[in-house]
Amino acid sequence: MSKAYIVDAIRTPGGKRNGSLSSVHPVDLGAFVLDALVDRNGFSAEDIDDVIFGCVTQVGAQANNLARNAVLASKRIPESVPAVTVDRQCGSSQQALHFAAQAVMSGTQDIVIAGGVESMSLVSIGANVADGKAAGHGQPYSATGINTNYGVDWFHQTIGAELIVEHWGLTREEIDAFAVLSHQRAMKARDAGYFNREIVPYVDDAESIDLQQDEGIRDSCSAEGLANLKPISNGAITAGNASQITDGASAVLVMSEAAVKRFGLKPRAVVHTMAIAGDDPIKMLTGPIPATKKLLAKAGMSIQDIDLYEVNEAFAPVPLVWLRELNASLDKLNVNGGGVALGHPLGATGTKLISTLLCELERRKARYGLVAICESGGTANATLIKRVGE
Repeated sequence: MSKAYIVDAIRTPGGKRNGSLSSVHPVDLGAFVLDALVDRNGFSAEDIDDVIFGCVTQVGAQANNLARNAVLASKRIPESVPAVTVDRQCGSSQQALHFAAQAVMSGTQDIVIAGGVESMSLVSIGANVADGKAAGHGQPYSATGINTNYGVDWFHQTIGAELIVEHWGLTREEIDAFAVLSHQRAMKARDAGYFNREIVPYVDDAESIDLQQDEGIRDSCSAEGLANLKPISNGAITAGNASQITDGASAVLVMSEAAVKRFGLKPRAVVHTMAIAGDDPIKMLTGPIPATKKLLAKAGMSIQDIDLYEVNEAFAPVPLVWLRELNASLDKLNVNGGGVALGHPLGATGTKLISTLLCELERRKARYGLVAICESGGTANATLIKRVGE
């Protein structure tokens, strides 16, 4: 089977809700990262076989195959290049990467761009629900079978996070402490320039936008400050220990060995192993645990073999219980902060985390990195990449 090489991985800075990127059309955000990949790598855009983008709330500005519209809005990619938009909820762009890698590994395609976009300021989460109710706050799943099987009419992410807290016996203090750590690590990484290679600053003179770094990092975040926040649903989860609403885009350039040689490019990593798993939709957010176990079994590796891991901080309890169940090390987890500090732009998060992980593997000269993301409905993607080169 052919190898799927990661030649490059980039992202925009994370824009705060109603912040610097809130006026940028998501199609233009997608076109921006597409053009940046072409400009940074000097290959023929006409030879791209497909563009696969993730997006969760596919309505309004994000409707009608956002990925194709991003190609049409691009300055570098011709209209002859096709594109498709996928929805695996919070793992959508991670799934896009899986599809891209599978296409290259199968030998059917040579150059695929995988990525994702989400403008959570312009298109609010849950806006694509038929009755307009926000997802996680009354979204109806009125199918008789779901009600029969699970005794509910809808699944609620915040309640799922609270159930995780209860099941694993976490305390509010533990959760808040992890949230503070996320901000501290992100602040340190930002100040040290660790994000410089992955971030392509968004500059748009026409709209007077000049966003160089992530907007969500709170330098003053403290346990005392978080302790004063009111719970979302009378439990331990607050706005301070949950991921931030964020606008952004990310993309990964995936190539076959033949394409890499044709354009004289130097790959940065290879997609080593991929897995996906389903889990309890009521707790909903525990999927990274079985997905990671499945991934490691497929790879014939243990968690101790992995140098770094990114487990999406949809809510702080998610990576905390993942650590416990995998017997993993906090020192290797989300070392430059996660969704609590850097934001979670839904459909863009998967390839965003890949870009962060890849850059940190290179900085440390480490070899194996793992990404796992929980997804609405109780599924999760897991991806293992292997850095190549010296």
